[in-house]
Amino acid sequence: MNEQDIYYIPVNFTDAGRVLGLFELRNCIEAAVLAVPTVGLCTLIANFTPFSLTVKLIISLCLLVPVCGFALVGIRDESLSRFLITYFHWRTSRRIALNKGGPIKYERKRNHFRRSGGRSAKSRARR
Repeated sequence: MNEQDIYYIPVNFTDAGRVLGLFELRNCIEAAVLAVPTVGLCTLIANFTPFSLTVKLIISLCLLVPVCGFALVGIRDESLSRFLITYFHWRTSRRIALNKGGPIKYERKRNHFRRSGGRSAKSRARR
C-alpha cells in the first residue's frame, strides 16, 4: 500500500498579507493617501457652510466613502497606482499593426498626444 502524507490547508491561508482578510495592504495605503485630501476638502466645506452638523457629516461621508471604497477595491484586482502605471505605459508604447501582404509591421503612433496644426495627416500627405 502507498502511504501518502495528508496536508490540511487552513481556512485563512488566503488572508495572508491582507487587512481584515479583505483588502490588500497596498490598497489600504492608497486609500489613506486619497483620504487625506478628501478629509481636507470636507473640513473646508464644514467650515464655510452654514448647515447643521448632520448635513455636514452626510456631505463628508458622500465624498469620503466612494473615494476610499474605490481605492480599497481597486480595478480588476489591481491597486489604482498599478492600474494607472499600466495604462500610461500602454498609452505611450502602443503601436499600429500594418499588414500589406508581407510580415506584420509595427509603427509607432507618435502624435497621438499632439494636436495637428489645423490639417489632418491625410491632407498633409496629399500635398
